[in-house]
Amino acid sequence: MDTHDQHESFIKTPQQLIVVILLAFVVPIFGIIMLVQLVTSRPGADPQAMTPEAVSARLQPVARLEIGGAGSAAGARSAADIVKNTCSACHQTGAANAPKLGDAAAWAPRIKTGVNALVQSVIKGKGAMPPKAGNPSLSEGEIRAAIEFMTSQSK
Repeated sequence: MDTHDQHESFIKTPQQLIVVILLAFVVPIFGIIMLVQLVTSRPGADPQAMTPEAVSARLQPVARLEIGGAGSAAGARSAADIVKNTCSACHQTGAANAPKLGDAAAWAPRIKTGVNALVQSVIKGKGAMPPKAGNPSLSEGEIRAAIEFMTSQSK
């Protein structure tokens, strides 16, 4: 039968006693030192965080649409390519109340104004759409072809 004495200590050797005494002093002192450092330290901010460039970088939108960049070839572009690369950014999603591709009801009043009026709206810009749909490299002929392509999908 195993008897357990309630008054028996878990410290059995002098080495264990020394370790317990040292830890009883070292652990609270370490905790106090860490607490003092936490209270007395100032928040360390990056000194470069408030430069105009860093602020501008943090305020950038989640996505950016760059139209007519280095990917534009000097040759003729097809209407489908123009719509895909330039127009679909807004007309695919309906951003800024742009009529969606294939939405006949949204395009009907615009189609009634005629292709020439639509071309002029794109060239000058209308509402949230910048002039030339944000792609200054588009020619009037390319704009007309893209409009005819989009309206043909929406009839």
